[in-house]
Amino acid sequence: MTFEILAVLGVLALVLGLLTMTRIAPDAILVAGLTVLLAIPVFDPATGWRFGVIPVARGVAGFGNPGMLAVGALFVVVTGLRETGAIDWLAATLLGRPRSERSAILRVMLPVVGMSAFLNNTPVVAMLIPAVQDWSKRLAISASRLLIPLSYAAILGGTCTLIGTSTNLVVAGLVAETGEVPALAMFDITWIGLPTAIACAAFIVWLGPRLLPQRPAGPPTTPAGLSDTRQYTLELVVPAGSALADRSVDEAGLRSLPGCFLIEIERAGEIIAPVGPERRLQAGDRLLFAGVVDSIRELVNTRGLAVATDQVFKLDAPRYRRRLFEAVVAPGAALSGATIRGADFRNRFHGAVIAVARNGERVRGRIGDIRLKGGDLLLVEAEPKFDDRARGSRDFLLVRSLEDSTPRQHGRAPLAIGILLLMVALATSGVYPMLVAAMLAAGAMVLLRCCTLTEARRAIDWSLLTVIAASLGIGEAMAASGAAELIARGILGSCAGNAWLLLTAVYLTTALLTAAISNAAAVALMFPIATAAATALGVERMPFVIAIMMAGSASFATPIGYQTNLMVYGPGGYTFRDFLRIGVPVNLVAGVCTVALTPLVFPFTR
Repeated sequence: MTFEILAVLGVLALVLGLLTMTRIAPDAILVAGLTVLLAIPVFDPATGWRFGVIPVARGVAGFGNPGMLAVGALFVVVTGLRETGAIDWLAATLLGRPRSERSAILRVMLPVVGMSAFLNNTPVVAMLIPAVQDWSKRLAISASRLLIPLSYAAILGGTCTLIGTSTNLVVAGLVAETGEVPALAMFDITWIGLPTAIACAAFIVWLGPRLLPQRPAGPPTTPAGLSDTRQYTLELVVPAGSALADRSVDEAGLRSLPGCFLIEIERAGEIIAPVGPERRLQAGDRLLFAGVVDSIRELVNTRGLAVATDQVFKLDAPRYRRRLFEAVVAPGAALSGATIRGADFRNRFHGAVIAVARNGERVRGRIGDIRLKGGDLLLVEAEPKFDDRARGSRDFLLVRSLEDSTPRQHGRAPLAIGILLLMVALATSGVYPMLVAAMLAAGAMVLLRCCTLTEARRAIDWSLLTVIAASLGIGEAMAASGAAELIARGILGSCAGNAWLLLTAVYLTTALLTAAISNAAAVALMFPIATAAATALGVERMPFVIAIMMAGSASFATPIGYQTNLMVYGPGGYTFRDFLRIGVPVNLVAGVCTVALTPLVFPFTR
C-alpha cells in the first residue's frame, strides 16, 4: 500500500468523521479535505518529491464539471418557476391534499418515480424542492420529513430505464465499447429497477415516519423587534374568472392554513361568519384573513386570489420588480391618526399598504379606511428602494424587507413551464448536453421576465455547488492514487469462486465506491474488474453489468453519494447521520432486490 493510498484513505476517513460527528459546514469540511490532498508532500521514486496526491488542475476540475454547473443553472430555472407561481400549480396538481404523513410521503414519491424514469432526475428534484417546502408548510409537516423521500424517489425512478440516469448511460457506453456483452436496450434494467423501486418506496412509506428526522429547516425568518405574535388582517378578493370560484373553502385549500385563518366573507354587502369548510366561493367575494406574516405572504401569492386594495395596480413599478416590506408606524408621526387613503400613502412613499397588524387586535374595515396608530405594523408592497425612502422618513420606527416576497406573475406561469419542458426535451433528446440546455433555459427565464437578474443571482446556492465540486475532487484523488481500485480488488478477491457471492460483492463494492466518489467514476472503475472476474469464473457477464448499473445509481446512505441527495441536504436542514439512518436500510433493500432478481432475469449461464 503506497503513501498516496494511505493519505487518501486517511483524509477520506477524517472527512466522513467530521461530516458525521460535527456541525461544521459540509462545504468547509470537503474543501479542507481537498486542500490537504492537493498540498500534502508525496515521494515518487521516479520523479522525487512533489506536492499533492493529484495535480492541482485535476483536483479542482470539479469546479468546472458540467454536472455541477448544470445544477447552478437549474437554480435560476427554478427561480423562474417559483416567481411565476408555476411551482404552486405543479404542487397542487401533483401532490394534492393528503390526510396523513405516510400519505404525504407516498404522494411525493409516486409522481417523482414516474418522471425520473424518463427525465433527468436533477431538474425534477430542483423543480420540486420549493414546491415540497411550500406544501409541507400548508400540511404543517416538517420539510425534513419529505425532502429525503423526494431525492430517493428520483434515484429510484432513474433505475427503471436506460435513460433514467447518466450512470446507466455510462455503463451502456462501456458495454458498447467492449463489444463483448450484448448492447443494453431501453427497458432491460426495468425488470430489476421497477421491482426494486416498488420495494424501496414501500419501505420508505412504511418506516419513513420512524427513521426520517423532525427538524426545522433554516433560521427563523422573523428578527427581534418584529414578532410573529402580531397578526395581520388581510383582505383578498376572488376576481372574475378565478379558478377558485365555485369551489368550497376546503377544496380551495383555504382551510386549516398554518398560522392563518379565514375570519369572514363579504358577499354583496352581507357578512358570512363563521366560514365553514363546505362554504362555496363566488367571484367578487371579499375574504378577510388574520395571520402571521409568513402565512400572509403566502396568501398574497395564492393563485386565484387578488389583493382587495386597488392601490397595488396604481404603482409605477411593474409587479415582478416589487416585494413586500414590514414597517412600524412611529408614535406622533404624521401617519398616526390618519387613514391610509387620507395620508396619500401611495404617492408619498410609492408603495401600497395591503395588511395591518395592531398588537394582536383584529383591524376591521377596508384597507384605505383604516385609521393608523403609533406602533401599527404595515405590510407594504413596493419597489425595492422603498426601505431607503422609508428609513429617511420620521413616519416609521423600523423597516425591513421580506425575503422571497415578490408578487407571483401567474400570467407567465405557462411560459415558465414551457421553458422547463423545452429544456427537458432538448437534454433528453440529445440535441444539447444538460448544461447547455439548462443555461439556455436560465437565460430564457431572465430575458422573458419570469424572474429578474437580481433574483437569479440570489437563487444560486454557492455552498451546495462547492460541496459537489470538492467531493468530485476527492473522488479523483481516490481513483488516481489507486485507493479505489485497492478497495474494489480486495473485496472481490474474497468471493471463493461463487457466482452469487461475486454478484453480491460487485454490488456492495460499487455501492461503497459510489458513496465515496462520483457515480460515473465508481461504475467506470468497477466495470472492467467485475467483467474480468466473471470471465475468470466462467459465467455470463450481463448479471454483473446490471448489478453495477443498479449500485451506481441507487446510492442512499450519504448526501455526497448522489447529486439529488446533496440538493436536498441544505433545504431539509439535514445532518450526515440523517442519511445514514434511513439510507443504509434503503440501500440494503435495494441490494437484496437486485442480487435476488438479477440472476432470475439474466442467468449466470446460458
